[in-house]
Amino acid sequence: MLELIDLHVRYGGIHAVQGISLRVRPGEIVTLIGANGAGKSSTVRAVAGLVRGGLGGRILHTPPGGETVSLAGLPPEKIVARGLALCPEGRRILPHLTVAENLELGAYSRSDRKAVAGDKELVYALFPLLKERHWQPGGTLSGGEQQMLAVGRALMSRPDLLMLDEPSLGLAPILVREIFQIIRRINQEEGRTILLIEQNAHAALSIAHQAYILEVGNIVLSGPGRELLHDPKVKEAYLGG
Repeated sequence: MLELIDLHVRYGGIHAVQGISLRVRPGEIVTLIGANGAGKSSTVRAVAGLVRGGLGGRILHTPPGGETVSLAGLPPEKIVARGLALCPEGRRILPHLTVAENLELGAYSRSDRKAVAGDKELVYALFPLLKERHWQPGGTLSGGEQQMLAVGRALMSRPDLLMLDEPSLGLAPILVREIFQIIRRINQEEGRTILLIEQNAHAALSIAHQAYILEVGNIVLSGPGRELLHDPKVKEAYLGG
């Protein structure tokens, strides 16, 4: 579904991503893990069309039953229309809009209003708290509730590939478990392919079909998530030994 080939991302003199290659196959959860500054967010921002200058390599998207197309140079709205959606780091909901209005904003590119209403109910089924608070301004929600809203908003574009950038950032452990349970449900029950960017290595590797470890803009290790979870090098560097 998605293939990165020799991807480079530069910000002026900073070489954030240094020629990485990876694949995301349909139906998988693929995770990129690494320390802060490793290049994880730069990678997913490049896929979403949010990096303009300083981009090198190839970003190839093959939708279900469709032809392979290069995403490099496409504006973000065209990438969303192709079935890729990003839930960004830091949530970035619109605080003065209600929960329902934030969700509707996620479907701005769609004209199938009946289906949009059905997808909103699907989001409410995944996140019952959002349904209870559909009238409430997004900025008055707790951090965990705002993260649920951000994920729900991304789902409203009905993506084939959902990209999640640090969904557990700043959340209490009990909420982290809930968020990762929901990510697994989105993958297994809703059939969404997921590219997951995470610093919480244990949680991410526990649910990932395939994992890549980034260090200073380079992939240093890759393999099935469960295998890397028990790899001595990974345990020492990311899981506390």
